[in-house]
Amino acid sequence: MIRKFAIGALSALVLATGPVQANEAGHIEDIAFSFEGPFGKFDEHQLQRGLQVFTEVCSACHGLKFLRFGSLSEPGGVGLTEDMVKAYAKGFTVIDPVTKEEREATPADRFPENTGAGAPDLSVMAKARKGFSGPHGLLINPLFRGVGGPEYIYSMLTGFTGETKEQAGTVLYENKAFPGGWMSMPNEALVEGAVTYADGTEASLHQMSEDVSAFLMWASEPRMMVRKESGMKAVLILGLLSVMLYLTNKRIWSGVKGKKKHA
Repeated sequence: MIRKFAIGALSALVLATGPVQANEAGHIEDIAFSFEGPFGKFDEHQLQRGLQVFTEVCSACHGLKFLRFGSLSEPGGVGLTEDMVKAYAKGFTVIDPVTKEEREATPADRFPENTGAGAPDLSVMAKARKGFSGPHGLLINPLFRGVGGPEYIYSMLTGFTGETKEQAGTVLYENKAFPGGWMSMPNEALVEGAVTYADGTEASLHQMSEDVSAFLMWASEPRMMVRKESGMKAVLILGLLSVMLYLTNKRIWSGVKGKKKHA
């Protein structure tokens, strides 16, 4: 069972406001995530590992204020049972909207907003950050690879060089992926072995970074698989209708076009 442990800290993920063109200022590594492309799907086990990383490390400073706990049991996502979600939610406290008092969270509640550390909320971070794009004027690259939000998060988590500097009384850490090259999030925020995966997967820095990036992509759009399925059905129906309209049009005008041809 995944439980809440605050054993680490991920401070400010992004200092700049608004979307950034990360590829213009930093190195973004392309990762072949399973959910990319029109036929891609989330890896349930990867999402569960990513949830564990978020719970045990990221939640110490970051929140997911737009994500409902109940979404963890919805199809096409993390794949927890309703009982598991209830037990997981109890590890968090929320402010009751009626009584204004603290209480244990339930599946109907959203993840609490974490403002104590001054770190940004991660609910839609994977969609707010752009890692790369396709050729100018074309949609080929975003269609099959996305815009690189998860890749940006992955590259940032693995992009620390170990160099530091002090600026205006604040220690900054060099990061190859972050725009400008320096950020306030410490390079020891996520380290080798920070978690012990329940499925026995080795908790390397790259593995944890990839897993939590995938989870944050799902958190930003929990119904992505439903949207893809609906979109595919719509394309198939429109394709079938197009064929039927073409054949109908050909049959209706066949007499007229046939007369002109033999005239």
